[in-house]
Amino acid sequence: MDVKDYCSSTNIELTGWKAKLYDVIVKTEKLAGKDREKILGNIGDLKILVSELEDRIKLLETECPSEWSPQKKEIDQGTVDMRSKYEETMEFIGQASPVSIPG
Repeated sequence: MDVKDYCSSTNIELTGWKAKLYDVIVKTEKLAGKDREKILGNIGDLKILVSELEDRIKLLETECPSEWSPQKKEIDQGTVDMRSKYEETMEFIGQASPVSIPG
């Protein structure tokens, strides 16, 4: 894959994940006090991930280095971590909510 293509597709993927994380953060704000308290750690982690995503997206938009291997490994690992936090939080929201929350 061409480096420019990689940067472009990674930018698109990270922007999509950033939107998903914002959505789940907003959904957690609708939870009742006790339920919300149980996932405060996850909410904090998700906010940190959003901040990291914003930094990476900016980097991809402003520069696309020809040697991307170290950043690619970091992004790939971060994506795995992000997905697990996202899924864990969405699962909890589903259990805590009396009605289904789409997303």
